[in-house]
Amino acid sequence: MTDVTLNPKSVDGTEQDGAEKSRQQKASTVEIAPPDAIEPSPQLTPEEAEQARKRYLLRRFWISARRYWGRGGDRLAWPCSIGLLVMICMNVGFQYGINRWNRGIFDAIERHDAGTVYYLSAVFVPLVLGSVALVTAQVYVRMMIQRRWRSWLTAAVIARWLANGRYYQLNLIGGDHKNPEARISEDLRIATEAPVDFIAGVISAFLSASTFIVVLWTIGGALTLPIAGSTITIPGFLVVTAVLYAVITSTVIAVIGRHFVQVSEVKNQVEAELRYTLTRVRENGESIALLGGEDEERSDLDKTFSNVLRQWALLARQHMRTTFVSHGSMLIAPVVPLLLCAPKFLAGGMTLGEVMQAASAFAIVQTAFGWLVDNYPRLADWNACARRVASLMMSLDGLERAEQSDALGRIKHGETQGNAILNLNDLSVSLDDGTAVVKETQVEIAPGERVLVAGESGSGKSTLVRAIAGLWPWGHGSVDFHGDRRLFMLPQRPYIPSGTLRRAVAYPRPADSWTPDEIKAALAKVGLEYLSEKIEEEAPWDQILSGGEKQRLAFARLLLHTPDIIVLDEATSALDEKSQDRMMEVLIDELPTATIISVAHRAELEAFHSRKITLERREGGAKLVSDIDLVQRKGRRNLILRVLENRR
Repeated sequence: MTDVTLNPKSVDGTEQDGAEKSRQQKASTVEIAPPDAIEPSPQLTPEEAEQARKRYLLRRFWISARRYWGRGGDRLAWPCSIGLLVMICMNVGFQYGINRWNRGIFDAIERHDAGTVYYLSAVFVPLVLGSVALVTAQVYVRMMIQRRWRSWLTAAVIARWLANGRYYQLNLIGGDHKNPEARISEDLRIATEAPVDFIAGVISAFLSASTFIVVLWTIGGALTLPIAGSTITIPGFLVVTAVLYAVITSTVIAVIGRHFVQVSEVKNQVEAELRYTLTRVRENGESIALLGGEDEERSDLDKTFSNVLRQWALLARQHMRTTFVSHGSMLIAPVVPLLLCAPKFLAGGMTLGEVMQAASAFAIVQTAFGWLVDNYPRLADWNACARRVASLMMSLDGLERAEQSDALGRIKHGETQGNAILNLNDLSVSLDDGTAVVKETQVEIAPGERVLVAGESGSGKSTLVRAIAGLWPWGHGSVDFHGDRRLFMLPQRPYIPSGTLRRAVAYPRPADSWTPDEIKAALAKVGLEYLSEKIEEEAPWDQILSGGEKQRLAFARLLLHTPDIIVLDEATSALDEKSQDRMMEVLIDELPTATIISVAHRAELEAFHSRKITLERREGGAKLVSDIDLVQRKGRRNLILRVLENRR
């Protein structure tokens, strides 16, 4: 959970920078509306329903991915795609030229024609250079399409993921979207790279097969075989043999590799779970170390890694089977045409050049027909990755549909009328399944009020403030803000971004939004002056700073951003009583006109608030049971507050 700001105006009162705004506008053209969810027929068996779900996942991936070539897509998508197609066709032409060269050179050698041999040797150089140049350019354009497609689709998915707090809401709902960062980074990379390779490979294989089947038919002609005193003629015998050979090898590979997709999908899932577990250990290293939980974590990691090894073993078996067929086919394919052409060559029906041309053409046809055999593992891997990306897209679809529909109930956000800075109008907060957490809360808060939200644990206090901040979408009623006010929320665990300490203090605005002296002054006011000389240092500050120091740093952010509405969710829980008092005193002193809404258990905080509302947990959802003005206590805190009020 991070410090958050809420529109209508951002915390710095400025519009988003041009690049970010352009990226979000671009992404919005990608996903005009989420596609309708398709549920499997209840008449299907569980296995059939699962297959139907997987088919829909691939369809869902393409609904978004294909828009790269549509309106609002990349302007270079079609030029690059057409250019790649032209280069594939030209490269097939160069292959045919080299194939004809084979025939010519061997015929010349057979005739002992030195002049022709020297001439063809000279011709070979431009043929090779042209083919190499085309293949190199083809690789460049192909990888450009992959890079730009990945960039475009990643920007679209990230824009949807970050919009309206969905990255947070995904943690609150069920669905297959665990570990979204791996899906966006690794799975989406494979899901956009592989299709370009596949389509380019299929087109190249089709053109090569079509071209050289004609060559085989023309060169080979018919084969006449004597059988039992009679003869049988096989027209285009080389073509027939090539097709039969390809059908046999492809059928065998399809049978023995039929579980490849499923095994690859499970392997990718367990790999993602291992990364997720390792990330959690790193992020919670301090707690694990203090509790001495290394053995338990090691046990969990061993269990997760064992699953990875188990799936890799299953995948290795699939690779072994397919390699057995593909490698055997690769060794046998060059020999078959030589054996078939040998009788006609020995009988004088074919020249040596024609035999070598037929052998070369047969090998090219087999390579084309065997394309699926060679790429079946990658196809399986792509299936798994595309489905994982589509699962995340479907979860985002569900959140987006919920935002546009009143079926589940959405908390509305508007502007207050009159002098109130914040209104909760008949606000009810519920879970994504409709279970009520807080019911029918009616509160009006005036500018400058300091309101303490109290109640026993589990009564929905934190859920209520998240609804106020716009992070919790489900429920009924509305949260209305004054139109020109800015809100800033401090959670119990402040977010510390990577980079310099200066960036951490200035977050979520850029580090150079304030001068070093202003940053140092803010740190000094919250008792972190000893860090002033380190503000330009890059370090893992999230690990270096203690919980109390992080909360002090969050208060320094408040002093820099000067918001109008401040929401504190147990924001002083890691501080001792004296430090807590100082933070509240500094906050009230530096931002005397700010409206403060606090969630806390400590009774001592009542001295810094002018009003207290209490939630009580009940069946069917917590309810507001009291809303009272606080009677200021006698003593030091009361004196401090009177002085501060006089300053105001």
